[in-house]
Amino acid sequence: MIMDITESINDTRKGFEESFATGDFYNRQTQDSEHLKRILEFVKISEGMRILDLGTGSGYLSFPIAKSNPSCDVIGLDIVNTALEANRSRAENEGIKNLSFVSYDGIDFPFAADSFDLIVTRYALHHFPDIEHSIGAVSRVLKSGGMLFISDPCPNECDTERFIDDYMRLKKDGHIKFYTKDEWFDICSRKGLIAVDSFDSSIRFPKKKETAYGYEEVLKKHDKAVIDSYDLLETDTELYLTEQVNNIMFEKMGLQNN
Repeated sequence: MIMDITESINDTRKGFEESFATGDFYNRQTQDSEHLKRILEFVKISEGMRILDLGTGSGYLSFPIAKSNPSCDVIGLDIVNTALEANRSRAENEGIKNLSFVSYDGIDFPFAADSFDLIVTRYALHHFPDIEHSIGAVSRVLKSGGMLFISDPCPNECDTERFIDDYMRLKKDGHIKFYTKDEWFDICSRKGLIAVDSFDSSIRFPKKKETAYGYEEVLKKHDKAVIDSYDLLETDTELYLTEQVNNIMFEKMGLQNN
């Protein structure tokens, strides 16, 4: 099991090193100014908070949070060292003093218990191979009354056979699973994290055909109505589909065994 987890983390690290190297295409996959604006309004940051951006990637959340909240201490945590080095250089060049970036092994968080007021994570948790352990780690480092914000795609209601997970695994970047809202409620509640608010959004996601070898077989395997529910579009070089996104705020409620 540990070897499987390590291999999955290494696949994710390698996949994202390659994705970050593509620059504009990676940005086109993940960036959405309206979604970012809504997140920043939704999380309600207070003066002096200590904030962790889990799976920070290119710092898509951590940079605007740090810039808008200079009294807060913001830390971006990730496994992809090339991205973290680029983020550190950017933060230094832009003179952002309250933002730092930390590397870790993808399993255990290198922070003391009760360290953070807020943890945010966007489009990352579907890569985590042991989600129970990771959410337990989140709960451990959150202060009592601290908040966790999760933004991550989810399967459509009709997709009971999980076409979307088969499709996302075509790119060997460590995709594990998209979770439904009820699955998040269940996983987080076992770690003392109770949902307090949410909103829904969507993402139109492009994928290069060259990173989706065997997609024709995946399409044949699943019901056409399910595939159509994702509004799949094929061009000469790319595939596009629309994924629904859960955006959920949780609060840490007292002491739990994590």
